[in-house]
Amino acid sequence: MVNFTIQQIREIMNKKNNIRNMCVIAHVDHGKSTLTDSLIAEAGIIAGAKAGEARFTDTREDEQQRCITIKSTGVSLYYEIPKDKVPGDADGNAFLVNLIDSPGHVDFSSEVTAALRVSDGALVVVDSVEGVCVQTETVLRQALTERIRPVLMVNKMDRQLLELQLDMEELYQSVSRTIETANVIIATYKDELLGDVQVYPDKGTVAFGSGLHGWGFTLTKFADMYAKKFGVERSKLMSRLWGDNYFDPATKKWKTNPTGSNGKDIPRAFCQFILDPIYKLFDAIMKDHKDKVEKMLKGLNIQLKSDEKEFTGKVLLKTIMKKFLPAAEALLEMIVVHLPSPVAAQKYRVENLYEGPKDDEAATAIRNCNPDGPLILYVSKMVPTTDKGRFYAFGRVFAGTVKTGQKVRIMGANYVYGKKEDLYVKSIQRTVLMMGRYVEPIEDVPAGNTVGLVGVDQYILKSATISTSETAHPMVQMKFSVSPVVRVAVEPKNAADLPKLVEGLKRLGKSDPLVQCTIEESGEHIVAGAGELHLEICLKDLQEEYCGGVPLKTSDPVVSFRETVSAVSSMTVLAKSPNKHNRLFMTAEPFPQGLSEDIDNKVINEKDDPKTRGKILSDKYGWDATEARKIWCFGPDTTGPNMVIDTTKGVQYLNEIKDSVVAAFQWATKEGVLAEENCRGIRANIMDVTLHTDAIHRGGGQIIPTARRCFYAAFLTASPQMLEPVYLVEIQTPDNAVGGIYSCLNKRRGHVISEEQKIGTPLLHVKAYLPVMESFGFTADLRSQTSGQAFPQCVFDHWQQVQGDPYKADSKSAQVVTSIRKRKGLKEGIPPLDNYLDKM
Repeated sequence: MVNFTIQQIREIMNKKNNIRNMCVIAHVDHGKSTLTDSLIAEAGIIAGAKAGEARFTDTREDEQQRCITIKSTGVSLYYEIPKDKVPGDADGNAFLVNLIDSPGHVDFSSEVTAALRVSDGALVVVDSVEGVCVQTETVLRQALTERIRPVLMVNKMDRQLLELQLDMEELYQSVSRTIETANVIIATYKDELLGDVQVYPDKGTVAFGSGLHGWGFTLTKFADMYAKKFGVERSKLMSRLWGDNYFDPATKKWKTNPTGSNGKDIPRAFCQFILDPIYKLFDAIMKDHKDKVEKMLKGLNIQLKSDEKEFTGKVLLKTIMKKFLPAAEALLEMIVVHLPSPVAAQKYRVENLYEGPKDDEAATAIRNCNPDGPLILYVSKMVPTTDKGRFYAFGRVFAGTVKTGQKVRIMGANYVYGKKEDLYVKSIQRTVLMMGRYVEPIEDVPAGNTVGLVGVDQYILKSATISTSETAHPMVQMKFSVSPVVRVAVEPKNAADLPKLVEGLKRLGKSDPLVQCTIEESGEHIVAGAGELHLEICLKDLQEEYCGGVPLKTSDPVVSFRETVSAVSSMTVLAKSPNKHNRLFMTAEPFPQGLSEDIDNKVINEKDDPKTRGKILSDKYGWDATEARKIWCFGPDTTGPNMVIDTTKGVQYLNEIKDSVVAAFQWATKEGVLAEENCRGIRANIMDVTLHTDAIHRGGGQIIPTARRCFYAAFLTASPQMLEPVYLVEIQTPDNAVGGIYSCLNKRRGHVISEEQKIGTPLLHVKAYLPVMESFGFTADLRSQTSGQAFPQCVFDHWQQVQGDPYKADSKSAQVVTSIRKRKGLKEGIPPLDNYLDKM
């Protein structure tokens, strides 16, 4: 029985100190959805008995079958909290928690980014056996760059007790190591405005428990119990219950070393006061000592119903632990007390979120989370509705109030302040509350809450800013930690179904924050995703949901390559314009190590002030200071990792042809000379230019094709190379399966970079690099080699040169170039230099 009404939720929405927007993040299979269940059961949406098995937030059929989360799902929950636990600034004891359950699989980490944008706090779940893994680190880093406050849940504690059967001191050590590793990551990405957000059990920001069995606790729970019993202050006890604190029963005093007054070892306080009762309960129940169990239940005043008394083993354990230490209570207390309300969070998040000046009316309204200010709403993702092909726009109101029927300005991803493109003025048909599998209609939603909008999906591609104010700038675009490097070509089996496919691709592009659907010049429809699994899910959706079951043919997955140069040009190349009146002289050279990555990460970008950018380039990369200031443009798409630099001295009319050269450079770097792939890490220098004195003879038509030919010639003289994307593979495996991993990687040009033993477990942690083009079918192959014991996670890591010389027919590089040219239907062989080079 749902124990709240929409009316109650709407009332709390106005009390902005009583709202918590949070999302659950973790490595794959560390138990996010299972843990979320106990929170949902507490709010009465699912039955308590089902919690842990229902996985309510896995709404899709394939999520239930595969047992993984694919899309992040939002639920709004209403709770009333005991009066003595309510934080100081709250208004009443009723709270609204907007919870988002996000996927842990690295292929879907774009979903996590979208979920983090609309939350203020994050519940980080870590498996107590496996510890902090690669994806835990990635999601934590994403959370901290978005300025989101974390709290930690150490999950699957039942495995430590039942499977590994650790004794108390070992369990304490293993858990404290996990917490320490998490804190190291948090400290690495420290943000001044956010302050110190490391998690400490004695501050109440770490919970322990088991999502599957539905029990969990924070130290406050036990401190409360013992404070009543001993008559000590709770805060004093909290600090004693963690770390090197020991209670000597003989002298009744606290000590910091484990030797008692009578010379015997005494257990640490955490073990003695917290683990001991839990261990005793587990032991008695699993060994089926009925009388012991009954005596303990009396001491803990837990009543079992008559049918529950019949249970034995794990079922009884689950029932009793749920009553003794309910997980939802511990988590709720952590969420309410330690995660910020929108009022607190938006004060420090506005700097990262809002593009415009930080003191205009919109920024001020966001900073104060003002429901009466101008509306600022960020749509972070599109959620498919039951109605085929239509979407809810899911987002968060940062300022103002969004109402049904309100007229708003919709600013898409390509909108630039002051221009008209990608801007629509439309009205919102309905506003709804997202509740996992279903939605609830609601009149209006004030600042600080998440909301679903109906009727604006035609105007939004993936994300957008919605505002009522004419002067509002858009919100900052989300930055994803993975990039779409795996592509497939899709075509319908019957040509008559082509319009359906085109329509379906449009919808697919909306439904996922990362996927890219493009049409190549050859007429192919390309779908690009982050990895094999991501693409598989996207194509399944495309065929079943968005194309209405039309049979499709898909090509084998293809990897995007990049082109680069590996030396300074062997000569200065010359190109003449068609009318022979203008000449351009150029050379090309590779970027210094690390510069392309800096441009990708926006450390250096096209909007920077030329002087400060020039200083970074000359200090860090040793470029000539005057040249570093004369960067004409970046390319492709004016933001890519290639540059044109003007190294000329005293050329007349040079500025008039700048636009034409820039346009030619965008064209040349988008379709490189070897195989028409994007370029990366090339610096083109304009050495000299001679121009005709009449403006009419040096127009765009004369300059653009000439400059493009000149760029190509420069690239060809600088020993061009192909770059391929490389995955960082992280594999967790028992020691006996390592041989299979090595043989599997060696077959696929992969190499291991590190392997470390997890202390206290038989697990090994292997890290390796694996080229993306070799990664198809890698997971299946690895599992068959290691009889299913190794579990790989692949994350795009960097670009590396393909081995060999593209001009030598039998080299790897040449095979890559030939296969790409064949696929694109270009002439065989790399075009010769004479095609582009002119003689004096």
